[in-house]
Amino acid sequence: MAKNAKVQKSVYDEVCAYISKQKLLPIPVQTLNEEVEATRYFGGDLKEFIVAAKSLGAKSIFVETLYLEDDEFYYDSGIDDEEYLAMNGADPSCCCCCGDDCKCGCKEDKKSKKAKVEEDDEDGIWLEPEDLDGLDLTLLKPEMAKFMDRVGESCGVRLTVPGVDHLEIEIFADWYDEFAEMVDEASEIIEEDPVGALEDMQAAFEAAEKEALEAEKAAKAADKAKGVKKIAAHPPKSSKK
Repeated sequence: MAKNAKVQKSVYDEVCAYISKQKLLPIPVQTLNEEVEATRYFGGDLKEFIVAAKSLGAKSIFVETLYLEDDEFYYDSGIDDEEYLAMNGADPSCCCCCGDDCKCGCKEDKKSKKAKVEEDDEDGIWLEPEDLDGLDLTLLKPEMAKFMDRVGESCGVRLTVPGVDHLEIEIFADWYDEFAEMVDEASEIIEEDPVGALEDMQAAFEAAEKEALEAEKAAKAADKAKGVKKIAAHPPKSSKK
């Protein structure tokens, strides 16, 4: 590497340098338990956040590095299992082991669900966005795949003014904003038409598998051709009698 090569600063370094220039101390932190925090998310930009921090009498700011994680490439409806069961009329606390004198209504729920499934089989596939949780969003937005190499890389920072109620803002690198926009677009496709999105994802998956298979066949054929040429170029020497 050349001596005069410029070292590119991360968004973390740039933000910390800016905070220091404002005569505030940036303090690196990690969130250990988000559930016990009373957080207020700041609606302005970084400069406005600094003004707000000063007006609150802050003498330091927590700075937490954020990283791109691999699960961000998969659809997340934001609905957990219990919420999903509740939305579909099921009681998550029910043990489903009632006898003939069931009083909780779980058997009626099963009957109604069975009727619903039979109805869906006649009318076509019926899906909710939650049913597609965990599916690969790159099947809808193939251009997202270019960010796979950045998994584990710092994509931004979370700034927090400590106090009884925390004031918080998140600052992201430009490339992550581009990635997040693609995630939102793919998620909207699923939420607008889950069935159509699933069909498109299945088609993309099958096309990718077919392309990979053809590439594998082509590679084997090329290797075989090379082997034939090698034998032809170096025939065995004839033995002398």
